[in-house]
Amino acid sequence: MQYRCDTTGTELSVLGYGCLRFPKKGGRIDVDAVTEQIAEAVRLGVNYFDTAYVYGGSEAALGEALRRLGCRDKVFIADKLPQYLIKSKAGIERCFQEQLSRLGTDHIDFYLMHMLTDLAAWNKLCDLGIREWIEEKKAAGAIGRIGFSFHGDTATFLQVLQAYNWDFCQIQYNYLDENTQAGRKGLEAAAAKGIPVIIMEPLRGGRLITGLSAEARKRVTESGRSAAGWGLRWLWDQPGVTVVLSGMNSLEMIRDNAAQADSAQPGCMTPEEHAFVAELRSDLQASMRVGCTGCAYCQPCPAGVDIPGIFASYNRLATEGGNAKIQYLLTTGLRRKGTGASQCVGCGTCEKHCPQHLPIRSLLKEAGRELEGPLYKAARLGVKVLKLW
Repeated sequence: MQYRCDTTGTELSVLGYGCLRFPKKGGRIDVDAVTEQIAEAVRLGVNYFDTAYVYGGSEAALGEALRRLGCRDKVFIADKLPQYLIKSKAGIERCFQEQLSRLGTDHIDFYLMHMLTDLAAWNKLCDLGIREWIEEKKAAGAIGRIGFSFHGDTATFLQVLQAYNWDFCQIQYNYLDENTQAGRKGLEAAAAKGIPVIIMEPLRGGRLITGLSAEARKRVTESGRSAAGWGLRWLWDQPGVTVVLSGMNSLEMIRDNAAQADSAQPGCMTPEEHAFVAELRSDLQASMRVGCTGCAYCQPCPAGVDIPGIFASYNRLATEGGNAKIQYLLTTGLRRKGTGASQCVGCGTCEKHCPQHLPIRSLLKEAGRELEGPLYKAARLGVKVLKLW
């Protein structure tokens, strides 16, 4: 495992553990599986674990796993204040104390303002006294470093970057998003200020793996490196990147990612390797219909629409054809209350929360037209008439 230092000289593993996609069993996070996987990650050198208040059950599962393993003092926990839910300074404190309780700890090493999409959100927190609160917590040792996670455009990122003396920041960045959101310009601006950058969605929610064509997957196999490995290596090649978060949820995934991290030095990629990644990028761009990462910030939908699932099936149409439609039927149609695109009532709630700023309502109409053909409609009718639930 390679390590890169933050502003205090603390060594952070270049591979971080993103705790949004913990394995589940019976609809709930499988803490036994989480513990086994975290144990393996720690054994392989991972020391940075990222969770959030709104990652249902994630904080508690992470806290319990670290308790069972007795390794809280060997790792760094990153957690996030859901600033979009905060109405008062007292609300900040209540949320923070709840997070400490869930995690079973008395301090959070890296604390982020979650999803700062514009300067107004930060200014609102300042009006509530967030600056004073941060200083109090730092002085008491309850918070180690303060940062923010960002979804928005480059210009706005640069404004937020200058708005406070941040210890670190977190951005979505991968070889498909090189010039969107904060992008390369944002990464380099943070690095120029000496601010460590944590990378989220390095594989676009798995899109950089599952979205490749059969021919591209063949080339990846022949390369001797996994598709995930190529995406991670492209990031680690850049000196401005400090930690890359991977939503690992299997031992195989952890071991593969950790193996890739063993040679994750800045400037590790050759010109030939850069050319190979450029080919993968072109392959993905040729087939992609919707730039959805599957983050599920648009959920729950008031009408019950499974937006990430729909877009996943829609994107698979180009490479999987009829199989994508079958999967769509299985995941959205064969239940008492359908969760397909046609269930959308056009309220627009989802678009207010989408980090990618996607025109979700119009995209759902497009997806519905292609995915909900005669077979789907007949199946939905059969479910209702025969009460197949």
